[in-house]
Amino acid sequence: MSTVPAHARPSGPPQTNTVVVVLALAGIVVSLMQTLVIPLIPQLPRLLSAPAADTAWAITATLLAGAVATPTVGRLGDMYGKRRMLLISLVLLVTGSAVCALADTLTPMVVGRTLQGLAAGVIPLGISIMRDELPAERLGSATALMSASLGVGGALGLPAAAFLAERTDWHVLFWTAAALGALATVLVLTLVPESSVRTGGRFDLVGAAGLSIALVCLLLAISQGAGWGWTSGLTIGLFGAAVVALALWGWWELRTSQPLVDLRTTARRQVLLTNLASAVFGFAMFAMSLVLPQLLQIPKATGYGLGESMLTVGLVMGPSGLVMMVMAPLSARISKARGPKVTLMCGALVVAAGYGLSIALMSAIWHLVLVSAVIGAGIGLAYGAMPALVMGAVPVSETAAANSLNTLMRAIGTSISSAVSGVVLAQMTTTLGSVTLPSQNGFRLVMAIGAGAALVALAFAAFLPGRRPTSATPATRPTAARV
Repeated sequence: MSTVPAHARPSGPPQTNTVVVVLALAGIVVSLMQTLVIPLIPQLPRLLSAPAADTAWAITATLLAGAVATPTVGRLGDMYGKRRMLLISLVLLVTGSAVCALADTLTPMVVGRTLQGLAAGVIPLGISIMRDELPAERLGSATALMSASLGVGGALGLPAAAFLAERTDWHVLFWTAAALGALATVLVLTLVPESSVRTGGRFDLVGAAGLSIALVCLLLAISQGAGWGWTSGLTIGLFGAAVVALALWGWWELRTSQPLVDLRTTARRQVLLTNLASAVFGFAMFAMSLVLPQLLQIPKATGYGLGESMLTVGLVMGPSGLVMMVMAPLSARISKARGPKVTLMCGALVVAAGYGLSIALMSAIWHLVLVSAVIGAGIGLAYGAMPALVMGAVPVSETAAANSLNTLMRAIGTSISSAVSGVVLAQMTTTLGSVTLPSQNGFRLVMAIGAGAALVALAFAAFLPGRRPTSATPATRPTAARV
């Protein structure tokens, strides 16, 4: 079977544009599921007739399922077809959304949210399809847009979800997600070609199980540690189990002939530093998502809260998604002219500047709109550069697995950010009547930590190899399939 990428052959602009639009739409639809449930969180105990501690699993289940699915689906895409795995992921999203739409109790809601989480591999699969199918001159801007769709969908989904939650039955949120997922599935099925780039071989079931166990233990400890207690036996035991499972998994991956993740490729300087920067960047990005909604909704009587509705929160956060979309082609142009390393560094600097602004500007709605837009611009630049850095250092036949690992690193960063920010805001509080709320200094500290994380990502990016891109990137060269 030929392993020459399709974009090395002539391809007309109409077909190229169609593929880009459809894949970006699929990425945005999948990212919507992450913010879809946010307006419902305070009401879930009442809606599902369950304790608040139990309804938290409607969030945690999606996180864990996405972490498990992303590297596994990426590897299966390299082996058996990226479009095929993309379609399977979208079908799982539609099924999960329908299950949630029919749910009135906790168990079916958790099942549905788990199925939605299993679709998390759509964005790295879409980037990999673009590498295989698009002309070289379109690849940079297209992958930048696809990578940014993770943030775009989340930012644009929040105001839409808040609007629907306030004006309709909450089940409509999930029926809408199911309809959008079905539309994306039909479009991918009819308009996106299947790539001929395959690795073949045997799936590493032991490696997939080992990595899944390690990730579940790690993310479960991070996401539930605040409730269980960071020094509790269960939390410490899960962290210990994650370390042991990761060590055994690494030992296995280095010794098996067809690993789930090629650790030798992952250890290459460009891939390793990009993944580390991605994890730190994921940490930095999520701080904004935690702080700004709370600042907007805290009562004005505190002296720093703005007392706005969830719909206003969505409208304030929404422009950041549009900015990310606008920055995608600029990210590609900078990468083409100066290399993706420079683009990633620029993105980190812009994010750090946005968080710096937020420390001083947090007393009016327009302040927070400006802050979210600046941070969104930095995220758009950086997210556009990450796939280019990863794909420039791995064989064509391993693109989906490599992009999936990079996406997973971002997810781990956001999970750690949530835990760290939660600890800070729980410790730095103020009292309004009988209600305890995060203090203004607590919010400022979280934003300062976000700025610091962006600067750490900048430091990682500074040590990336400094090569100017050429007209013939690794994506345009034939690579032998791994058998």
